Amino acid sequence: MHGMEHASGLLHALGFDLTVEQLRWFAVAIFVGVYAMIMLEKYFHRTVAAMLGAAIILVLGIMPPDKAWAAIDFNTIFLLFGMMNIVTLLVWSGFFNVLTKWVLRYTGINPIKIMIVFAVVTAVLSAFLDNVTTVLFITPIIIKITEVLELNPIPYVISIILASNMGGTTTLIGDPPNIIIGSIAGKHFMDFIINVAPFATIAFIVGQALNVFQVKVEGHLDISDQIDLEELEKLEFGDVKPKLMYKAVTIFILTILLFFIGHIIHIEPGIIALFMATILMLWSGISPVQILEKVEWATLIFFMGLFIVVGSLEYTGVFEIVANWLLGIMGNDIGKGIWIVGGFSALISGIVDNIPFTMSMALVLKDIAHVIGPASDHLWWALSLGACLGGNFTLIGASANIVAADISTRHGHPITFMTFLKYGTPVAMISTFTALIIYYLVHIIMLKTHIGV
Repeated sequence: MHGMEHASGLLHALGFDLTVEQLRWFAVAIFVGVYAMIMLEKYFHRTVAAMLGAAIILVLGIMPPDKAWAAIDFNTIFLLFGMMNIVTLLVWSGFFNVLTKWVLRYTGINPIKIMIVFAVVTAVLSAFLDNVTTVLFITPIIIKITEVLELNPIPYVISIILASNMGGTTTLIGDPPNIIIGSIAGKHFMDFIINVAPFATIAFIVGQALNVFQVKVEGHLDISDQIDLEELEKLEFGDVKPKLMYKAVTIFILTILLFFIGHIIHIEPGIIALFMATILMLWSGISPVQILEKVEWATLIFFMGLFIVVGSLEYTGVFEIVANWLLGIMGNDIGKGIWIVGGFSALISGIVDNIPFTMSMALVLKDIAHVIGPASDHLWWALSLGACLGGNFTLIGASANIVAADISTRHGHPITFMTFLKYGTPVAMISTFTALIIYYLVHIIMLKTHIGV
């Protein structure tokens, strides 16, 4: 099955020549164990969980080393690595500081403007940087601003979290689930702009409208008469290096433009990101040792380990079985498939980390695509909308949520699980449902798209 080779490794050495069926159960058990460790992040770091799972698979001989290496999607790894380097230099240049000052000149001390405009800025940045990076720099800024204005920072931080996940949904590079879908499904930057961005944008508008209404009702948009605009203007957000900013912004814009035309010039997004990051490293004149120290190596190794763990399920034929089961439920009804894939993805992504789920589901859809052909595209986009927007359902639904909550806690404003449920969950429910229902209407009812039998 799937070109499986004769077993090697510890199991074979101990005289256990297992059948494909038995190896399959081992692969499933290891995946479930890794998933459980990721969920119990209080006790285990997710990178250690993924590394341990990958190591056990190789030691036991469930998958040979060459197949394990081939299971790692290097387009995803290169894309993350390249963008991390570009973002590091954007941050060092003071880009976020200049942007904040510019935004504050527009918003003044108006709390509604501050909430809405910072949410829009966060969503736009999250579409073109990754959303974890965006909240990493926007969260301390919004806390500082709200403290000066004597407002409760928590609803504003939650607004930033919601915006980052909704904005990240719109593009190939905005959210890790989309990067995974793009690589496994062979989808381009423009595919996401056309098929996901319009629905995610509507979800953002509807979601933020509800969020502002909720915060207004709670009284967190009312400002004291004593606050002076000058106090806000005195705020400093860090140094600015104009020369470095010019170089970093130029390379960043060129990178995004190349993503748009990548499918025309037949260059994968990962290769573009890697190449442009290297050019910026060369042009900046900064020691690569300094830049590479800022790369989130734990994240990259987490992805590599997880690709091996999930790859063992593909290798032993688990996804083929799941795909056939899902096809049995869907039959010829792609509309039903959109709700099954989109709804289930949103639900699961709200409870556990959406990265291992998306990786697994993407490989299931890859097997479905072999059977139903181009009609499976609708399921890819439903997965993207569900997995990314579903990250807003709970505090642990996406990495950006946890990062922002940690920063808020360190600044003396803890965001509890229940506080996030109060503000975030209603927004997640209405935005995800809005995106999926409009997607369903546009692609299924108006276009009358069905699977050809």
